[in-house]
Amino acid sequence: MPSPLRLALQFLTRLPVHADDHAPDTVGRSLLWYPVVGALVGVLLLAVAALVEAPIAGAGIVLLAWVAVTGALHLDGLGDLADAWVGGHDDAERTLAIMKDIHAGPMAVAAIAAVLIAKFAAVAALLGEQGPVAVLFAPILARAAVPVMLMGTPYVRSAGIGSAMAENLPRKGTRWMLGITAAIVLLALGWDGIAMILAALAVTLLLRRSLLKRIGGTTGDCLGALIELVEVAVLYAALV
Repeated sequence: MPSPLRLALQFLTRLPVHADDHAPDTVGRSLLWYPVVGALVGVLLLAVAALVEAPIAGAGIVLLAWVAVTGALHLDGLGDLADAWVGGHDDAERTLAIMKDIHAGPMAVAAIAAVLIAKFAAVAALLGEQGPVAVLFAPILARAAVPVMLMGTPYVRSAGIGSAMAENLPRKGTRWMLGITAAIVLLALGWDGIAMILAALAVTLLLRRSLLKRIGGTTGDCLGALIELVEVAVLYAALV
């Protein structure tokens, strides 16, 4: 298994994969594998959904598997961002400080609960009527959104793996990766794929605009929140 893929799996999931190579170049190239990791997550979710015929029960099991396979890492980022956004009072330094606080406030709990409820309802509807294909592509597009954000948004923290990713992102390779990902979605889903891609792009651009205005860039927590919000948007775009 390529080292960048190992690193992407270790960073994005709780699958039993260990990466020894943390060189800056490897960290940057790991972003090229994010949609692949999303595909693995999506396939696992589809396999879990196939175990139960009832849409409501199936959605519950899918949601549990979704949280388990990702270790709630992205939900944690969403919660941190929600707390910081409300408690930061339009102040960049205060917002960043709150994001680093390990404690979860009421806004974090509310944001996480809202996203989980939204996902549950969307998955139940997809399993019951529209078909489960969007459950596969939501994790793919959400993880593809991360390099999109990093390509055009400053990373405001000077240390950590997120900073190494932003500094060593292979831009040409990322453009190819995004083009291939979009082509696969469009070939598989047609017009529905267009709606899902546009939903992912809209959330990414709106969040980017808000982050630039508040803190001048992005952080690891913001990227985790991005994944969660794009997943929700893509699921609901599939229902339109």
